[in-house]
Amino acid sequence: MTDAQLAALLAGEAGARLLALRAARQSEGKALGAAGDAQANAYLCAALREHRPEDGLLSEERKDTPDRLGKSRVWIVDPVDGTREYGEGRSDWAVHVALAVDGVPAIGAVALPGLDLVLRSDRPVTVPPAPSKLRMVVSRTRPAAEALAVAQVLGAELVPMGSAGAKAMAIVRGEADIYLHSGGQYEWDSCAPVAVALAHGLHCSRIDGAPLRYNQADVYMPDLLICRAEHAAPVLALVAGL
Repeated sequence: MTDAQLAALLAGEAGARLLALRAARQSEGKALGAAGDAQANAYLCAALREHRPEDGLLSEERKDTPDRLGKSRVWIVDPVDGTREYGEGRSDWAVHVALAVDGVPAIGAVALPGLDLVLRSDRPVTVPPAPSKLRMVVSRTRPAAEALAVAQVLGAELVPMGSAGAKAMAIVRGEADIYLHSGGQYEWDSCAPVAVALAHGLHCSRIDGAPLRYNQADVYMPDLLICRAEHAAPVLALVAGL
């Protein structure tokens, strides 16, 4: 099994297990989110240890250890990206499975279980063209000030959405055009979505245009821009002028 096949298989299976857990209706809200995080994390970590025992591993729900820093290949996973949305019974949550090689997001799979989709870096499809009125995905609870300011200048429509993975995949799927985030994230929030977005020919960077680097000692990532290539320069220029 290739790395890409493994990533897609694990993301899809974790998503299926999460849907089954939610359908059992044994808990809801925050309790369901916590149970889903724990179950999906246990499955993903065990599977990666079985199939890729020599690689490093970084997961949101697993205690981090410095041994990954000396490895070229590191799996970066988010068992439930959008725990709140998952617990509320919404569809805008995701499962992220990515492989970073020498700090670069090389392989990724993002499962959107609520939509019965797994988007993969090894199976890119054509991203639909942008409409005349651009659409910017923002947090449904805490939209970033920079995103709101850029959207106003561009005359873009705001599209509130839950998880980072769901937002990024909305660009890939042609449901939105710009994902500008400046509220702070961690490596597991974006590694798989960025790998998939790059494979689909999209622009991915920090909001100052710097490249995104993974498997760092400090896993905090302050900001992120994902968009079509033709929108990158105008958006970066607007952010620089704020």
